[in-house]
Amino acid sequence: MTAVNQTRPLAAVILAAGKGTRMKSDLHKVLHPIAGRPMLEHLLASVAQLLPERQVVVVGSGRDQLEACLGNRAAIAVQDPQHGTAHAVQQAEAALAGFAGDVLILYGDVPFVSAATMRAMIERLNGADAPAAVVLGFQPADALHYGRIITQGDAIVKMIEYKDASADERACTLCNSGLMAVRGSDLFALLARVTNDNAQAEYYLPDVVNIARDDGRACVVVTADPDEVAGINSRSELAEAEARWQQRRRASAMAEGASLIAPETVWFSWDTVLGRDVSIEPNVFFGCGVTVADNVTIRAFCHLEGASLANGAEIGPYARLRPGAVLGEKVKIGNFVEIKKAVFGKGAKANHLSYIGDAEVGAGANIGAGTITCNYDGYFKHKTVIGERAFIGSNSALIAPVKIGADAIVAAGSAVSRDVAEGELRMVRAEQLVKPGWADRFHDAMKKRKAEKKG
Repeated sequence: MTAVNQTRPLAAVILAAGKGTRMKSDLHKVLHPIAGRPMLEHLLASVAQLLPERQVVVVGSGRDQLEACLGNRAAIAVQDPQHGTAHAVQQAEAALAGFAGDVLILYGDVPFVSAATMRAMIERLNGADAPAAVVLGFQPADALHYGRIITQGDAIVKMIEYKDASADERACTLCNSGLMAVRGSDLFALLARVTNDNAQAEYYLPDVVNIARDDGRACVVVTADPDEVAGINSRSELAEAEARWQQRRRASAMAEGASLIAPETVWFSWDTVLGRDVSIEPNVFFGCGVTVADNVTIRAFCHLEGASLANGAEIGPYARLRPGAVLGEKVKIGNFVEIKKAVFGKGAKANHLSYIGDAEVGAGANIGAGTITCNYDGYFKHKTVIGERAFIGSNSALIAPVKIGADAIVAAGSAVSRDVAEGELRMVRAEQLVKPGWADRFHDAMKKRKAEKKG
C-alpha cells in the first residue's frame, strides 16, 4: 500500500476527550464495540491505510483505558479542562512538534470514515489552489442542530455553529461533520487565534476556517455520505451503528458468494472470513476470529467464536464452537454439541449432545451422543486424544488426560480414565443386577398405600 503523498508525511489527531455521559458507562465511549471491535479501532484501521507518520489521541477522562488499548501506536494528549474542539486539537501541539506534513483531524466517536474519504481530503488539501483547510461536509435528511457550511461551489464562505446561525444560515443543509485536514505548518498558528466569543463561550475548531478566509486564503469542502460521518453518543446510536454495519456486511457476504437464508438474523464480527458457497441458515452469530472455508454449511442457531472450519464442514443446528475449535474437511458437528480448543480431523463426527474440549479427534472418528471429555480437574486442563476411526459410544465420559487409539471402540455408557489401545474395545460399566418380579411387587405395594391414604 502506498501513502497518499510520498513527499508530504501525514499525521492524524483523533479527538476522544468527550465525557460520553449519555452512554452511562464506566467504559470509555470510543472503546464501546461495534461488530466486536472498539469504535476507535475501526477508525484507526482506516487511518492505517494512509500510512500516517504520527498519531495523537486527545483524551479527557478514561486516559488509562485508552493507553491500555493503544499501547505505543499513538501519542496521548490530555485536554483538561475542556474548552471546545479547537482547544482539544491544541493539546496535540507538543506531540506534533516539528511536524511539517498534513494533519487529519478526526473524532473517535465517528468510526466509519473511510480511507477513501480521508484520502480525498488530503488530496484536495494538496490541490493546485492550495487551500488552507479542507472540511468534511455532509447533507443529512434532517440537518437538526449541526453546524452549517455556507459555500460557493466547493469554496467555503462561512462556517457557523447552529446556535450562532441566523435563520437563513440554518436553512442551509450542508452540515459540518467536524472532520478537517490542515497543513501542520498552519494548524497551530490558526488555532492560537481562535476566540471563545460565541453562545457557548467555547473555542470552536471551525473558526480556523473563518480566520484563514479573513486572511484571504481559500478553504474548501469535501462531502461524504451521512452514514459515514454519523457520530455515536448513546447506546441507541451505538445499536443503530451496529445495525448499519451488519447490513453492509451481510450484503458483502452475499455478493462474495455466501448464501444467507435470512440475512437480517445473521450477525458477523468485524473479522469474520467466509469462503464461497457457504450456506448460513437463520439466527447464526459470529464472534471474533472465525474463518470459514468454501462449501461449509452452518445450520440455524449456531454460535461461533475463534473457530476455523475447513472445506465441506457442516455444523448445527444449535452448535457452539468456542475459541480453538478447528474443524477439518467434511467434519460434522451436530445439534447441541459444544467444541472448545479441539481439533477434528477430516470426516470426524460429533452429531448429538456432546462437549469436546481440549482434545484431538482423528480423521473419521465418531463421537456418540452425550459424550463428554472431562478436561478440568478443578485446577488444570488436560487433553484427550482420540485416534483415527475410533468409535466412542453414547453417554461416555473420557476422563483426561487419556488417549483412545485408532480403530478403538469405547462402549456406550463407559467412564474411561486409562488409555485405550488401538483396535481395543473398552467397556467400563457396573455389573447389572437383575431382580425378577421386583418391579411388579413395588407397583402393587405403592398402589395399595395410595388407596389406603384416599380411604
